[in-house]
Amino acid sequence: MPTLSPDQFRSRFPIFERRIYVNSCSQGALSTDVEGAVREWTESWHEGGSPWELWVEKVEALRTAFAASIGAERDEIAVMPSASAGINAIASALDFNGARSNVVMGEFEFPTLAQIWLAQQRRGAIVRWARAIGERLEVGAYERLVDEHTLVVPATHVCFRNGHRTDIAALTDLCHARGAYVLLDDYQRTGSGPMDVHALGVDFMVTGCLKYLLAAAGVAFLYVRHDLIERLEPTITGWFGRVNPFAFRIDQVDWPDTARRFESGTPPVPSAYAALGALALLERIGYEAVGRQVERLVARYRTAAEAGGFVVRTPAEPERRGPLVVVQSLDGPALVSRLGARGIVASCRGNGLRVSFHAYNNEADVDGVVAALEAESALLERASAPAVSAPARAYGDVGQAAADVAAPNRS
Repeated sequence: MPTLSPDQFRSRFPIFERRIYVNSCSQGALSTDVEGAVREWTESWHEGGSPWELWVEKVEALRTAFAASIGAERDEIAVMPSASAGINAIASALDFNGARSNVVMGEFEFPTLAQIWLAQQRRGAIVRWARAIGERLEVGAYERLVDEHTLVVPATHVCFRNGHRTDIAALTDLCHARGAYVLLDDYQRTGSGPMDVHALGVDFMVTGCLKYLLAAAGVAFLYVRHDLIERLEPTITGWFGRVNPFAFRIDQVDWPDTARRFESGTPPVPSAYAALGALALLERIGYEAVGRQVERLVARYRTAAEAGGFVVRTPAEPERRGPLVVVQSLDGPALVSRLGARGIVASCRGNGLRVSFHAYNNEADVDGVVAALEAESALLERASAPAVSAPARAYGDVGQAAADVAAPNRS
């Protein structure tokens, strides 16, 4: 049962004593709980020297905790160092030389997702693009492409550029009716509300702890639907992908009957400790409470930004947006810097100012950001002015300017 109110939850994050933090879409804020978990790891290292049995137990505890948080079985979860590693493991296990060789992707994907599948063209994959119209990517765009030749449809849940939320349940129904797999990139949404991955119906899912799961880089998760696990043997593998890693066999490649077969090298122990601390904290407030708070704040901010005459790229319908709202600026990096000088931590991709919310945010944070935007309105595009930004269709183009995607954060 949840034991923390949003105010109590907020108090676990010291940054709010001095800043307005609305950048969970890049990096979750640091809690005292995660800080304590990292300290627990360093103390175990000091005390035990090399307590690997304990550390592996912690990784297994993380597997169990994350599975419970998304309604999965623990054997359906692989603990990975990054979402990219999870996608690569699945891609390497698929055969593109049969009747199904097509990969259908939308234009709102994060670069790593697109790039990994483009790389499979050397192995016979044929990539087809579901085109966006403006700031929207409808299931109908996939419907025109997914057919008897489609093997897999990788799809992002919430777009990192504009906050658009894809109807994944409808997309999954479409793909399954036509015999194709669905791989969901949920990184820009996991932790911002409740989730039941079985009810959603996807075949594979990748996500990580850097953002709304409120931990650190270096640990991510791959979900594989239970009945698919033993059908797939990844060629990107390693010693922790074996039945017993500590058998140290060099003459055999055996496969666990769980999602551990998709793991490779030594597990990310420090990040696992941090993630356990974060998941325990999220359990104390409850994902339903997180979702309600996020939805309320997103609605308040989007409404205020639109009323202020700014160009809001995130859809108006609640079911078509996630925890991230994007407002178009004339100079994104300059605006982020000016907001930073006002004590507001946000981010941009290109000239899209990204403001994202978690349960630790409140109405005062929203109002503070809106007031800062009004004060810096010279750097913002107005709804009545001619559009100056690149059309949404360019977001998925291979020729996208490198400066528009270069960033230290995953998405």
